[in-house]
Amino acid sequence: MSALVVYYEVEASILGETCNARHEEKKECQKIIRLRSLNASTDISALAGKVVEECKVIHPSKLAEVEHLLLYLQNRKKPSSKLEKKEKKPSKPRELLPFEGMEIDEEANINKIDDYIELLYESIPEKIRGSTLILHLAHIPDNLEELLHNEIVLGALARVLREDWKHSVELATTIVDIFFCFSSFSQFHGLITHYKIGALCMNIIEHELKKYDLWQDELEKKSKAYILSDPENQRLRKEHEKTLKKYQSLLVKQEQLLRVAFYLLLNLSEDTRTELKMRNKNIVHLLVKSLERDNEELLVLVVSFLKKLSIFLENKNDMVRSSWCQTHQNKPLLYLLSDDTHKHIAMRILYHISVDDKSKSMFAYTDCIPQLMQMVFEHGEERIDTELISFCINLAANKTNAQIICEGNGLKMLMKRALKLKDPLLMKMIRNISQHDGPLKQLFIDYVGYLAAQIKQEGDEEFVIECLGTMANLTIPDLDWELLLKEYNLVPYLKDHLKPGSAEDDLILEVVIMIGTVSMDDSCAVMLAKSGIIPALIELLNAQQEDDEFVCQIIYVFYQMVFHQATRDVIIKDTQAPAYLIDLMHDKNVEIRQVCDNTLDIIAEYDEEWGKKIQSEKFRWHNSQWLEMVESRQMEDAEPYLYGDNPDALEQPDLFYSTEPGLSPDFYSQFHSQNGDFNTW
Repeated sequence: MSALVVYYEVEASILGETCNARHEEKKECQKIIRLRSLNASTDISALAGKVVEECKVIHPSKLAEVEHLLLYLQNRKKPSSKLEKKEKKPSKPRELLPFEGMEIDEEANINKIDDYIELLYESIPEKIRGSTLILHLAHIPDNLEELLHNEIVLGALARVLREDWKHSVELATTIVDIFFCFSSFSQFHGLITHYKIGALCMNIIEHELKKYDLWQDELEKKSKAYILSDPENQRLRKEHEKTLKKYQSLLVKQEQLLRVAFYLLLNLSEDTRTELKMRNKNIVHLLVKSLERDNEELLVLVVSFLKKLSIFLENKNDMVRSSWCQTHQNKPLLYLLSDDTHKHIAMRILYHISVDDKSKSMFAYTDCIPQLMQMVFEHGEERIDTELISFCINLAANKTNAQIICEGNGLKMLMKRALKLKDPLLMKMIRNISQHDGPLKQLFIDYVGYLAAQIKQEGDEEFVIECLGTMANLTIPDLDWELLLKEYNLVPYLKDHLKPGSAEDDLILEVVIMIGTVSMDDSCAVMLAKSGIIPALIELLNAQQEDDEFVCQIIYVFYQMVFHQATRDVIIKDTQAPAYLIDLMHDKNVEIRQVCDNTLDIIAEYDEEWGKKIQSEKFRWHNSQWLEMVESRQMEDAEPYLYGDNPDALEQPDLFYSTEPGLSPDFYSQFHSQNGDFNTW
């Protein structure tokens, strides 16, 4: 609809007794004249005359100018059909569409704001009318500044909302929508906080969700009664239809209120401090509860809000605790996965949920995994979207999910795609599948040759790392590792990549883990030992002695090799590996100590000389610990007499303890450990 915007200035003067102006005040105003009757056949001269006649702020001398503007509007080109189609696209989340019930038969005017305020002090229908007129003004951004400076109207709106929101959904929706208009601009957030509209919106949402549950229960009871009744009874049928119609009407109004309230809160959550307050009032639970609805606009909003909140671990944990993945409440999100417009938002929410190990298994009882697999295979030659493959990687870490992924030709198709595109993220997903014991590992026997071939090819190092990690997971007796090492000549590759600095640490670590897996085979362990890998491992151990992961994995290789006669003799007689193990047997890392102890126990059992050295070191360690304990106790026994020869000094705690009320010598004793160190928490 076309319109003319008239800008004018109002000047008010207060005259004295002598008719002189004592006080003058000017105010800039605007008036919008909507031209409903303007079309191609309109008489422009007549319309211009009517506008000037009815609009008192336009001087008759401006008639020619008004006529010129109307002629321009009449001849202005209309948007093309392509543009019209574009305008009909769904609005973005922050663009709230008008809700039903806003229509009125009067054009809102900023100059009549005092009249609208008076309506807020009348009965509910008048309050709805007054607030609706103010809402129409608030929809024009230029009016917000003027409304902001009118403390009476904002205070009245906040008061009516606090007092009457339970009495009328329409009234509550209208007033919340007014404050939503302000919330669309960050500079007005302080105003909304001042009137505590955010906290009030959360109370409204919580109340409406409880009311929804009551409606559901009531409707279910009436539906059951109708089903069990006589189907020929016309009266009961009409009553049932009336009940359904009433329920649908209430539901539409309620969802309008929920939508505008959630939008307002989403805007306010730009401030992380405000978002934290919302979390403390259980905003996540309210959002998750709203996922039960079928209203698409509301669902998109809720999912967008959850996506924003899920960035923080605490909010993600709240989502998990709400148990929405375990029930039908995940259906809206899964439904949105098939919607091109919203699937990326839904995918991100589901990804954050899948990070939690307890939540991973819940996806196995939905149609989510087959849906994701279809998306993966639909990408053709392109790399898979980051959100999609990240989600799949998380799900593959769960054994039940991995079994579903591999059903049919699942693993074959994944492997074929990963090897063809050299996709490291897809191979990471495959690697997660390979870590699960049982039948899943057996599936990889057919592909181990392809993985071995990728290792020696120069290319993406990240992809090689995932291939090595996948092979290292295959701890299965049916795999002929010796044949694999010989056929693909892998021993020189493994040895060369043990040299410090020969590659990235991540790749070198995967090589060590791979050697540990291969060393479980007797013949392979011998082959590796003869190649000189053990000295290379010791050199790497020296270089990476500060990295616990490297140290633990290298020691695990020694642990595997001492099980075999041939490699045990090499380690004991031809290397200094036992000496390094003795040095590490008292490491601060529990896992390193455990692997060291198990390895040294085997060495001590088969070699008498090393057995004596190991026993001597263990005795020396325990003896030093005992001596340290005794010395610390002696120090504790002697400590009181440092303050004098009077043994009764112990009965006078005020001599060497604070006189602070409530503290005694017993309080300080808790900070002394057995070795006499003073610990502060």
